[in-house]
Amino acid sequence: MDDILKRYKEMDYPMPQTVLAWQMYGAGLENFGKDGKPAELPFPSPGPDEILVRVDAIGICFSDLKLITQGSRHPRVLGRDLVANPVVPGHEVSITVVRAGENLKDKFKPGERYVVQADVYYKGRNLAYGYALTGGMIQYETIGEEILKGDAGCYLLPVKPETGYAEAALTEPWACVVGAYRIRRRQTIEPGGVTLFVEASGCLCDEVVISEGIDEKSRPAKIITAKLCGKLAEDLADRCARLGIEFIETEPLDEISITALAQERTGERGFDDIIVLGVPSPQQVEMLAARLAKGGTLAVIAKEQMAAAAAVDVGRVHYDDISFVGTTGNDVADAYRRERVSELKPGGTAWFIGAAGPMGQMHVQLAAEMDGGPAKILATDVDSGRMQALKDLVADKAAQRGIDIRFLNPKEDGQESVDRAIEELTGGEGFDDVVLLAPIPFPIPEGIESLGRDGVFNIFAGLPRGTEIGIDLTPMWMKNVRMVGSSGSSIEDLRDTLGRAESGRLSTNLSVAAIGGIDALGDGVAGVKSNRFTAKTVIFPQIELPLTAVPDLKDILPNVYAKLQNGRYWTKEAEEELLRQKLRIG
Repeated sequence: MDDILKRYKEMDYPMPQTVLAWQMYGAGLENFGKDGKPAELPFPSPGPDEILVRVDAIGICFSDLKLITQGSRHPRVLGRDLVANPVVPGHEVSITVVRAGENLKDKFKPGERYVVQADVYYKGRNLAYGYALTGGMIQYETIGEEILKGDAGCYLLPVKPETGYAEAALTEPWACVVGAYRIRRRQTIEPGGVTLFVEASGCLCDEVVISEGIDEKSRPAKIITAKLCGKLAEDLADRCARLGIEFIETEPLDEISITALAQERTGERGFDDIIVLGVPSPQQVEMLAARLAKGGTLAVIAKEQMAAAAAVDVGRVHYDDISFVGTTGNDVADAYRRERVSELKPGGTAWFIGAAGPMGQMHVQLAAEMDGGPAKILATDVDSGRMQALKDLVADKAAQRGIDIRFLNPKEDGQESVDRAIEELTGGEGFDDVVLLAPIPFPIPEGIESLGRDGVFNIFAGLPRGTEIGIDLTPMWMKNVRMVGSSGSSIEDLRDTLGRAESGRLSTNLSVAAIGGIDALGDGVAGVKSNRFTAKTVIFPQIELPLTAVPDLKDILPNVYAKLQNGRYWTKEAEEELLRQKLRIG
């Protein structure tokens, strides 16, 4: 009997003359594909420094939807003529080498399998896979030196032959989850940067000291003081003269003067550090935070509360790595020092807001399965269907590990139930971690307020730059609270996540909610937009199959359904049966 799956894995079949590809010709779903179908393109041939690969599985990401919705306005393809040069999206892929170019035959062999680290840097430029570079919504493609010889080396990671295709493809979104708990912001004044000192209400210039960050070991290139008084002004002037730091004194700042100062002294890049001595007004926070450079820090040295909330661009926390830190002590260095980074606190308390979406389920699953994870978890979401799916996924695992986990829908259960759960889980001390998993800003103030001492508010959902919300920053210096955010993952995150999946410590297959063939990819993207499925949609480009919820396979492909876990969760065995039934190769 012909084992079609064996031939598929071994490349023992004639390659087609053409390939199907979903291309993006402009903004909006109506410009994704041609009349709702993939384009038919010539079968690609690799150049001497390229490899030809087959795409075996691709997960659909909400980031793909953002790209398709925004078109050439998306920052990663900004200004590109999509009609003349369309984009093939998709970055959550499992690929197999078909053929290597002449110069790469010793390095890449037919049948070898890989996943792709999507955040590619080549000669200093960010050329993300599925954005600037052709992505995985295609049956076969060539991969060139941008990925094979990038700034970090090769952006392909090898996959074991026994690993499932969907299992491998979903390590990319899972790596983003893993990476969210590895955020490490700097813990000192930026060496070689531009530092601005500003007075505020209750100025502490006669009391404040700087034990590190401006000394022989490390120091900024420029220090600017806005009319400082007292001993600190004299100390800074002396240090700059002794250490060769450019020292600039200026008058108190307003919107006009700080804009001019940033343009003149930072080239409009913004300040690496803004150190506020005293309690800032909301207007000061808004004015100063807007002038932070990418990766910049606003540090507040104060002993009292803010008078009111300030409008903070929380999108910049996520995408530009800006930080708000502080201390009630007298040492500026204490505002930066931090024992905790973004890892979930072992044995601590965690609140996941928007917990039941596809990525949210991954976060809660990770928290429930990880060694040294939180002991108490609150998961909230306003979608009851998705919440039930999350509960089915993790409740038993959490109970087996002795984790106290609560699932609440604020709309149906009421805010009082949420407040009561917070009190019971934290004992009135506040959460150690709060993670925002829905792209909505309004829960942020409540989430920050609900944190205890040394708590971390993790903005995982990609709120765009310019998303402002009123936040009282007092907990940053009164309770040593931090806001963090991340975008994407590193190659190390992906390598570690793949290792977890292949060792059995992480089941990425549990995230599969729907599957389809190459013909169903457009419907899959639309399904992500409409929140049609509770978790991830995975497309198998080498088959044809309408978009299908995994449990619905019972009536469509009963032999595949029979190999699911508990009739609802994807398995490698189900995948193999699917391919045996649906592959059409010569």
